[in-house]
Amino acid sequence: MAALSADWSTRHSVLTNARRTAALINVLSDTGDGKPQQPRAATDAVAEVLREYGESEPVELTPDDVIRMRAAALLLREVFAAEVVDTAAAALNRLLAEQTGPLRLTSHGGSAPWHPHLDSHDDAPWDEWFLTSSCLALTVLLWDHQRPPGGLCASPTCQNVYITSGPGPARRYCSRRCATRERVAAHRRGQRATETNSGSGNS
Repeated sequence: MAALSADWSTRHSVLTNARRTAALINVLSDTGDGKPQQPRAATDAVAEVLREYGESEPVELTPDDVIRMRAAALLLREVFAAEVVDTAAAALNRLLAEQTGPLRLTSHGGSAPWHPHLDSHDDAPWDEWFLTSSCLALTVLLWDHQRPPGGLCASPTCQNVYITSGPGPARRYCSRRCATRERVAAHRRGQRATETNSGSGNS
């Protein structure tokens, strides 16, 4: 039986799996100009995210794998778009009913500690694994925190999703970069409005 190491536990925690889901959805989304990435570039980008989140080598992806994973990402975005917990739960319930198999435990032939899967078998296609493992992680986060497990970035120029975790004020942006950019933009709009009003008052 494989020993449960601290490293394995950290890399495969529910929160890490959920963050991997968000990272994959973001890299599978269209580029900022609205055009899909070229097949080879998209495949390399997805493989890099998988490696970053602990996927063992070799990570063998084809452009067709990425196309199917992109379709799975579109399904999962509905969960992140939910603004209230009931809507997020309804979206997850649909995915669990329509897209996942029965809950099972696997140790991948003794190479890992026992853990739950919702895909059909250990060698399931990438898109099936991505969708089912994401559903499992997002379901546990919703159960644990009783709120939507993630959200869509509030920046109108960003399509990214993010994971909400822990106590504190509600998160609105996928990153500090987006939050800072929007604060600066709002400040500049306020300055222009003030200058316009001041000019109107002097006329």
